[in-house]
Amino acid sequence: PRSPFRLERARASRLMSFACCGKKLPSEPDELKATEWVKPEATAMSSSRVLKTVVFMGSARNVTPPWGGDSRLGDRVIKHVLATLESRSTAFKNETTVEGKTVTHEETVTHEVTCYDPLEVFGKGGAMEGDGHMEAPEFFLKSDDPRKAKMAEMLATIKAADAYVIVTCEYNHTVSPALASMMGHFGGSNYAHKPSAIVTYSVSPWGGARTSIALQPMLHELGCLPVSKMTCYPTAGELFNEDGTPKDPEHRMLKQLPAMLTDLEWVATAFARMRGSLGPPKF
Repeated sequence: PRSPFRLERARASRLMSFACCGKKLPSEPDELKATEWVKPEATAMSSSRVLKTVVFMGSARNVTPPWGGDSRLGDRVIKHVLATLESRSTAFKNETTVEGKTVTHEETVTHEVTCYDPLEVFGKGGAMEGDGHMEAPEFFLKSDDPRKAKMAEMLATIKAADAYVIVTCEYNHTVSPALASMMGHFGGSNYAHKPSAIVTYSVSPWGGARTSIALQPMLHELGCLPVSKMTCYPTAGELFNEDGTPKDPEHRMLKQLPAMLTDLEWVATAFARMRGSLGPPKF
């Protein structure tokens, strides 16, 4: 239907025209008599998106300390992170008006998760077997080098990813050597124009917060910009059971991860749309 404002303006114009000419006003067509606005029907649209999410484990520790405890505390944390990612289904909603109609668009985001553990990647038969010290980055190797072929599948997965989640401990207030080596084996172009998120943990009350700051310049240089929200788990052994389930599901520290992942999903979806429609920027 036409706008009532436009109809009234058209009717007034006709009245003025006939009044000036001294003519008798003819009967008005139904179109000009209609002054009631009929609210258009709303339209709902829905879609789904599966984000290819790569998770990097930062610790390569595999020995029980003299004072006891876990050989690698991070196992509890990464099990929790992986379970959370795989169970998520986040709906983003938006309302717009198109030709007077309200259109509601809902997009549901889930994850297809791949996890890389330095104990496996640098271990026997791993993609970078025996090269934790990064003697031979993938992009330094010639095409016929057998080491390059071993890294090919991991490279393809990293390059195809939509988002990255880094789960790491803190070594001497900075990034762990295993994490820097594992991610640094591949050039930044494979990570570029995709977001990342940081999860840190420790046995101390500080939750590895220092390494979350130290890690950001590295992720910026690789091109996978970290979202602003972070997740830091202090005294992780008191938060999680060995299988990664929370000891107290209502613990306030557990609220960090869902909020951070929502931030990551929103940004990853925006980046994916731009890559899909316009491609990466040209510099």
